[in-house]
Amino acid sequence: MQTQTEPEQIASLNEDNVEGLGEGDQSEYMDYPIDTVHIRTETRTVYDVLRRIDKKDIILHPEFQRDFIWNDSKQSKLIESVIMRIPLPVFYFAEDKQGRLVIVDGLQRISTFKRFVSNNLKLVLPRSSLNGLRFQDLPNKLQNRIEDCNLTLYSISSEVPERARLDIFERVNGGEPLSRQQMRHCLLMGEGTRFLRDESRTSIFLKAIGGNLDTKKMRDREFVNRFCAFQLLEIDDYKDMDEFLASALEVMNRKDTLQDLSFQFKMALSNNFYIFGKHAFRKYAPDQEKRSLLNASLWDVMSTGLSRYPTHLVLQYSQNFKEAYYALLRDDLFNDSITSGTSSVKKVRHRFFATEQMLKEVFGDYKN
Repeated sequence: MQTQTEPEQIASLNEDNVEGLGEGDQSEYMDYPIDTVHIRTETRTVYDVLRRIDKKDIILHPEFQRDFIWNDSKQSKLIESVIMRIPLPVFYFAEDKQGRLVIVDGLQRISTFKRFVSNNLKLVLPRSSLNGLRFQDLPNKLQNRIEDCNLTLYSISSEVPERARLDIFERVNGGEPLSRQQMRHCLLMGEGTRFLRDESRTSIFLKAIGGNLDTKKMRDREFVNRFCAFQLLEIDDYKDMDEFLASALEVMNRKDTLQDLSFQFKMALSNNFYIFGKHAFRKYAPDQEKRSLLNASLWDVMSTGLSRYPTHLVLQYSQNFKEAYYALLRDDLFNDSITSGTSSVKKVRHRFFATEQMLKEVFGDYKN
């Protein structure tokens, strides 16, 4: 079996020490037809933006405020800046399928405006005469100055390809950089994202993945998202990982119930953990003691693959399964498909086809 060179090993990892994600495979946004990147620029007052939030024309997701990381002092300084007429950075929005605008960059600032104008923020400005005041305590002149403050909004059309939107937001984000899963969570909030949140907190998920995924960057939810995408969508429809994961969330948001998907997910996790224990979803050789890195591409095929078989059958054929699994990992083409360039159409389809053939040989193929 061929071995990776050191540069290839480094390229296949990320800050979470997870391999097989294929994040470096994504093309730069200049690969897109330039005319498809539609960005609209407009100027609106604080009052108008808050009014549109109340009307649900602009979506301010309370679930996506990341515990509202700005403290009262930082929020107060923003309000003071507006009163001092200091220009603010631009705001970025994404248009959803219903024509509403979702805040992507500027969430903390707009949340601060909403909180202050609603009299839920008392200014913390020890060296200012404004210290301790709420919006209702300000003279009309300063109230008007805040509500009349002009904000520059950049809105990205819903027609822009998902990968292009995520690439653009990665480039323009002015605060703490968001991961691509955080951006998906923001843009596609609904039953699907709540499912990702709930399933990523279950004991069986934490046990099966070893509990070492970055929850702040939603890497754990990304893994659940990957299972859902490859479980719900046809592999022949796969063209791009960002589009695929977003499509799965759109499908999930339209479903009345996700109970069956939850059952399948937990079954998959249990089956993998029963067989491999701490080595689940990792490259693993017989009698290997040291645990390898969590591999996202192995996760894709093994989580969906073992979701189709009851646990008693998996346990019955566990030895045959392990032998077939080891042989699969020794195959150069399969190993390459879960190691480098893992998001390409060719490699995604190859690893799923090879895994399906292996499972059929082991289980027969089982039908209930």
